[in-house]
Amino acid sequence: MQARDFHRGRRGFSLVELLTVVAVVAILSSIAVASYRRYAIRANRTDGTMVLLRIQAAEEKYFLQNNTYTTDLSDAPPAGLGISTTTPNGYYSLAVTADPGSTNNIATSYLATATATGTQATDTSCPTFTINDGGTHGPAATASTCWH
Repeated sequence: MQARDFHRGRRGFSLVELLTVVAVVAILSSIAVASYRRYAIRANRTDGTMVLLRIQAAEEKYFLQNNTYTTDLSDAPPAGLGISTTTPNGYYSLAVTADPGSTNNIATSYLATATATGTQATDTSCPTFTINDGGTHGPAATASTCWH
């Protein structure tokens, strides 16, 4: 029997083979997309932590000039901090209040909070970040994992 005769009946792939390959590709794709999404959510956390550190520095500068902290994020200095109420990429909304865990008076303490919004709101492990006038990162239960 010649090689030409042997290959004459086989042309392409069978439907079962094709469906098997499609199923394997679909499974691998779903795993890859889920892993990428988890990675992207963790990477987007830096959007919130970076701005909170910027708020901390701005609050200390404001305190040195005015002998009080401020809750005014958006007004330009000297009236406020000159920082937007959302992070640059829009993953977190920002707010500053008096720190209820300290004096609860904006003149002597503050608590800056970044709360996940939009697509970042699916981050159930670290939905909020905080920092206070003492430099304490929060929330306390997740600070060690969320801030790194």
